Amino acid sequence: MAYRGKRYRKMAEKVDSTKICSLSEAVSFLKENTSCKFDETVEVAISLNVDPRSADQNVRGMVAMPAGTGKTARVAVFARGKAADEALTAGADFVGAEDLAEKITTGDVEFDVCIASPDMMGVVGRLGKILGPRGLMPNPKLGTVTPNVANAVKSSKAGQVEYRLDKAGIIHAGLCKLSFSQEKIEENVKAFVGTVIKAKPSGIKGAYLKSLTISSTMGLGLKLNVAEAFAF
Repeated sequence: MAYRGKRYRKMAEKVDSTKICSLSEAVSFLKENTSCKFDETVEVAISLNVDPRSADQNVRGMVAMPAGTGKTARVAVFARGKAADEALTAGADFVGAEDLAEKITTGDVEFDVCIASPDMMGVVGRLGKILGPRGLMPNPKLGTVTPNVANAVKSSKAGQVEYRLDKAGIIHAGLCKLSFSQEKIEENVKAFVGTVIKAKPSGIKGAYLKSLTISSTMGLGLKLNVAEAFAF
């Protein structure tokens, strides 16, 4: 049995593990019962009735958080000429072509989002073994391969969260900081869950959302009402 610290056990005493909470109740509990010395992240876990091995059921995308995420993403952009200038003006941290690829190969730059104009995918493709395992490979479905790199940079800087299905059919994501107001946290959760619901593959029969849980970095996982989620 996994060891639980005194703080965690004390918190667990306040919760009925079988209870299904409303979003408002869950957020209130997390905010009122944090005792960490750092600003925890609000996280969600969504279990879906999909087959992760099926290509047409690979639920994945990006969601712009209405209230932001509480952190500023470092953005690298592969572009040339006018597109490169526009990316810099939009706030990109690193912009380049073969020179940027070389820096990434040698580990000279660190970033959270990688964006590329379509004409640069020949250069970016050679970095697949580096970017792929880190989840940073530009992808048209995520809006990170686009001719409008400036808009993509602005969206990334404003606060976007990627969602993708894991091998167990679950989507995990950190949405914002626990120090955000109750209203802003709820707004972000609703935007994220609502987007995942809209991304339901057409071939799915029966219930799509199996379970929905919200937690903070060091807090308890609280089960949310799945029926309520469809109203988000």
